[in-house]
Amino acid sequence: MDRRKELKEQYKNMKPDMGVFIIKSNINDNCYIEGTQDLKGTINSTKFKLNLGFHPNKDLQKEWKEDGESNFSIEILEKLKYDKDELKDDYSEELNILKMVWEDKLLEKGMKFYRR
Repeated sequence: MDRRKELKEQYKNMKPDMGVFIIKSNINDNCYIEGTQDLKGTINSTKFKLNLGFHPNKDLQKEWKEDGESNFSIEILEKLKYDKDELKDDYSEELNILKMVWEDKLLEKGMKFYRR
């Protein structure tokens, strides 16, 4: 029984991967990027919203509906590491900076962003 309690505690202390991901159209050079403290959860949530037609980015939503999920790729661009300081729990500033860095890189490659 102690092992079960130990595993529960381990699960509670697990930290999700955080970073920046991209949704890229395979038809044109349009993309959408987002920084998040929970990559897996946010990607799943984003796909769910897109498939139901409720994503807040209207341009991305429109193309997703017209072209279908199979014409898009989703990938993690970069993961952000946690600080050694165990008490820190807000990484929004670091994620915003990382997102801006990736926006610049993608613009240099000729990518266009869904804006609305």
